[in-house]
Amino acid sequence: MANSFRYFKTSPEVIRAAVLMYVRYPLSLRNVEDLLFERGIDVTHETIRQWWNRFGPMFASELRKKRAGCHRSYIQWRWHMDEVFVRINGERRYLWRAVDHEGEVLEVFMTKRRDGRAAKAFLKLR
Repeated sequence: MANSFRYFKTSPEVIRAAVLMYVRYPLSLRNVEDLLFERGIDVTHETIRQWWNRFGPMFASELRKKRAGCHRSYIQWRWHMDEVFVRINGERRYLWRAVDHEGEVLEVFMTKRRDGRAAKAFLKLR
């Protein structure tokens, strides 16, 4: 995987801290800007918003994977396969999702034909 932070002057640790501060706590972008400024990091709220748009989904998927990995060791951790019919460019597709007991989507698989066994085998391998 290529380095996602390659073209940024700010260190990845600062970007991760700013994005997680904004997402985890009920803070506005300007509040996060002020907190970072108090720690000697001078960035604008607009920069934090751009970081959030770019890196937020990546950080969220990392947290989901960690959380799912921890829950797999518990006996009560369960997942089920969810089937959804979607139309893409007028064609019907079958979207299979692995969903855990908390409603988090763990994995997604899309097929042209309805083949539940193949989807389940794919999702179990992940």
